[in-house]
Amino acid sequence: MRLVVLFHFVFMAIWPNAVLADEVWITEDLPELSFEVRGKSYLIKRGNDNSEYIAKVYPPKAPRACPPHCLQPMIQYDGVIPVGEVGLVTFIEDYVLTGDGYLVDTRVGNWFKAGTIPGAINLPFNMFADTPTNPFYEPLMTQLGGKKTGEGWDFSDAKYLLLFCNGADCGQSPRAIRNLVDGGYDPEKLMYYRGGMKDWVRYGFSIQMPE
Repeated sequence: MRLVVLFHFVFMAIWPNAVLADEVWITEDLPELSFEVRGKSYLIKRGNDNSEYIAKVYPPKAPRACPPHCLQPMIQYDGVIPVGEVGLVTFIEDYVLTGDGYLVDTRVGNWFKAGTIPGAINLPFNMFADTPTNPFYEPLMTQLGGKKTGEGWDFSDAKYLLLFCNGADCGQSPRAIRNLVDGGYDPEKLMYYRGGMKDWVRYGFSIQMPE
């Protein structure tokens, strides 16, 4: 026992920021992220056992038919920033916690209810289509900071958005991004997490079960 304690003391003295074998940090400088948004507390960490969740929600299976489940390019539009897991956590710190942006789960409700990234809001991809049959478009664009004008929309004061869905073969967040940009949304205010929920759970990140 003394030998183990001595090893830990020497190890941490030499490498004070090192992660021990039984710890899984987000980065070498960020063990976890706890935050509060919209009156609720959230925690993002790694190392939780997601094996049962993966087996239930994302069981191993052959690639799905393409189309519609085609692999998506990293770059959806010029100006739209592709991000990974660390970029997503940074987005929460820089935009969600400051009230300047939203982390958006673009999947339909049953997928969202099965588990999402902590702090995400659910805005299904089909809500972003500016069509006569979509009653949600105008209220949604207003909520995101858009202003209705005679010629369309003014998005100069719109929120920053980071959109995701199930993963690289999911076309829902790319479709939402295309609709936003085609409607006049500034692509430089949009970010895309291509890895989506599949990569999020694969790397052992926390899963939020919506109420």
